[in-house]
Amino acid sequence: MIEFKDVSKWYGSFQVLKDCSTSVASGEVVVVCGPSGSGKSTLIKTANGLEPFQKGEIWINGISVGASATDLPKLRAHIGMVFQHFELFPHLSVMRNLELAQVKVLGRSQEEAAQRGRSLLDRVGLAAQADKFPGQLSGGQQQRVAIARALAMDPIAMLFDEPTSALDPEMVNEVLDVMVDLAHEGMTMMVVTHEMGFARKVADRVVFMDQGAIVEDCSRDEFFEQTERRSERAKHFLSKILTH
Repeated sequence: MIEFKDVSKWYGSFQVLKDCSTSVASGEVVVVCGPSGSGKSTLIKTANGLEPFQKGEIWINGISVGASATDLPKLRAHIGMVFQHFELFPHLSVMRNLELAQVKVLGRSQEEAAQRGRSLLDRVGLAAQADKFPGQLSGGQQQRVAIARALAMDPIAMLFDEPTSALDPEMVNEVLDVMVDLAHEGMTMMVVTHEMGFARKVADRVVFMDQGAIVEDCSRDEFFEQTERRSERAKHFLSKILTH
């Protein structure tokens, strides 16, 4: 579904991604982790063209992201993206946030969009909040609205860029629970996160990055249980996060 092949990216003379190659199969959940500044968020943003890259290839469901002929807005309409800071329209109600792209991009009628929106708000436990504005919701509620908005576009895959890092600790689980449900339903997901409990529960594979490079790309069990076979950098990372 998603394939990275020798992807490199520079900001001026600083190389932020170094020959990154990995893939996400249909129905697979891949967690991308690593220390801050390792290139995780940049990698996931190149997947749908939000960040340009200078070298390599990225394919989404057989479509080349870097090709000049590719219609990136059309491609992005099929790839759900959930950001760290929600990115909801603050001047629109929750329901309008869910309806807008369905009508403008997918060409659905207002009635169809509203019906889909109501169904998804119910799915993420927020049916009663449809008429409120984002500023009237908690951070966890806003992030669940953002997930519902992405799902309203009927995506073939979902990208999550540290979806819980801006939340108070009490709100993290309500967002992760929605993501766990999606994973169990077979949604193709690529998730940048520090939530290792989530990774241990639902990840099929773990990609570990450091200094712009993919250092580990292995199954969940290999990453967490066979630590003696991991790189020194991954061992150090795991020793820090698994002892607290």
